[in-house]
Amino acid sequence: MVGSVPVGGDAPVSVQSMTTTVTADADATLRQIAELTAAGCQIVRVAVPTQDDADALPAIARKARIPVVADVHFQPRHVLAAIEAGCAAVRVNPGDIKKFDDKVGEIARAASDAGVPIRIEVDAGSLDPRLLRKHGKATPAALVESALWECSLFEEHGFRDIKISVRHHDPQVMTAAYRMLARSCEYPLHLGVTEAGPLMQGAIRSAVAFGILLDEGIGDTIRVSLSAPPVEEVKVGIGILESLGLRRRLVDGPGRARTHRAG
Repeated sequence: MVGSVPVGGDAPVSVQSMTTTVTADADATLRQIAELTAAGCQIVRVAVPTQDDADALPAIARKARIPVVADVHFQPRHVLAAIEAGCAAVRVNPGDIKKFDDKVGEIARAASDAGVPIRIEVDAGSLDPRLLRKHGKATPAALVESALWECSLFEEHGFRDIKISVRHHDPQVMTAAYRMLARSCEYPLHLGVTEAGPLMQGAIRSAVAFGILLDEGIGDTIRVSLSAPPVEEVKVGIGILESLGLRRRLVDGPGRARTHRAG
């Protein structure tokens, strides 16, 4: 679950987006979240790079009509603040987790006590230099190894309420990584293509990658990343699900199950 939205298992594939406002401006952020909600967005992510952004989270999480995911970088105290603020989930990546190794246990306990999942997101820019040396570049195997390594840091503390994203700008690399990940773990998978681009280019890249994976039963939630207003991300995401016969489940009841498979 992410807040009130079921994710994983037999749950329908959900559509996510991310605000482009400064999160510290809670009023502007809430207005954009309302626009996204009206467009059909089911989960929204907000950036939390500063303390001012973290301070705005309680009001945003309380007033938003859809679950809010805090996108935290650099500061472990912001992860804890997001959990305390009532955010539905927190997103971290391996490039940052190294900065608060000694805080993983504390974060795991706080998230477990609050019932807040952690989303681990890996992309080519966040890979550890050790993995780049080992694999030569951001290969599917490198992305998956990075994600599973970070999962293990939380698993050491008994925390397994985890969702994973392994993103790449090349749809072929991205699809290969998700296939490998689906064979390697049972965690819910969030699909995304990094730097997808302007509306047309980004829509095509995302439709190709998501269509392949979702048709194979891989993927539990999606975000179309565009250099366009976030409402457009939601429209494209909904269009992709509708074209695959998946969006109808959200309105008309049970249909064909879409979960990632291990094996």
